[in-house]
Amino acid sequence: MTKTLGISFSAILLIVACGLLSLTNKSFPPIQKNGPVQNVSGLKVSIERGKKVYAEQCLSCHQVDALGVSGMTPPLVKTKWVLGDKTTLVQIVLKGLTGEIEIDGDTFHNVMAPHSELTDQQIADVLTYVRNSFGNKARAISAAEVKVIRAKTK
Repeated sequence: MTKTLGISFSAILLIVACGLLSLTNKSFPPIQKNGPVQNVSGLKVSIERGKKVYAEQCLSCHQVDALGVSGMTPPLVKTKWVLGDKTTLVQIVLKGLTGEIEIDGDTFHNVMAPHSELTDQQIADVLTYVRNSFGNKARAISAAEVKVIRAKTK
């Protein structure tokens, strides 16, 4: 391989290729295996806003670690309720939840008050935070999705 000023030919090609990519002023979205591409910076902002909503609205019942309270408040960690259907999760926040629910063989019976006073963006953010924290990994929920679900649940 030919070297020019101590730089290999392949290194020069790499530098030129990177320079050409930067000249196009295009950014390439991250690759994800499931579903459409999410805007990573937008996801981070949503998660940060959601963390604040969680601290104000959810933490007292679901706890700092989202493990809930045994027999009373269900955990938000790796459950079908959190990682599953977005519509069900949004409806729970909007309408609350009463009655017993079972998660992984444990029964919980605390009443969850509705949080319909939260904006569509706040609900989207807090659910995106929960779905991407505490060991959870799931698609974000958008304010537009919450708006549609809210309109159908009235």
